Amino acid sequence: MRDYAKQKIKALKLSGPGKCRINNAGCMDRCKEGPVIAIYPEGVWYTYVDREDIDEIIDEHLVNGRIVARLKI
Repeated sequence: MRDYAKQKIKALKLSGPGKCRINNAGCMDRCKEGPVIAIYPEGVWYTYVDREDIDEIIDEHLVNGRIVARLKI
C-alpha cells in the first residue's frame, strides 16, 4: 500500500521538497488500529483497508484539504 500511495502522490505531482513525503514507520503505538497513515503538520491519523481508502485520503485530505471522517482514528 505504501508503494501504491507513493506512486499516486508522484503522479499527482504532490511529492518533492516542501510537499508530501511517504515513508515507512514502525507501529507508531497504534498497532491495534491496523495499518495507519499519519498526516503532518495537521496531526490527523487515518486507518485504511484498500486502495480505495488510500485514494480517498489522498484526494480528499491532501488535494482538497478535507478530513475523511470515516477513516479518521
